[in-house]
Amino acid sequence: MKQVGIFEAKTRLSSLVAEIMSEGEVFHITKHGRTVAELRPPQAQAARPQRGSARGPGFWIADDFDDPL
Repeated sequence: MKQVGIFEAKTRLSSLVAEIMSEGEVFHITKHGRTVAELRPPQAQAARPQRGSARGPGFWIADDFDDPL
């Protein structure tokens, strides 16, 4: 975890992103010595449900679910 001033982060954003991509580094962006933001790699996204995953035991829909009210 490295600290970078806000002005330096603005001028070196491309190189900071390259460091994050290659090393997984985390940067704290500071303003007047106080952390105001964090620059880090994205978290892994959850897997999307697969088609047909609602089939099988435990999943039930009433026969009249789409009847008019």
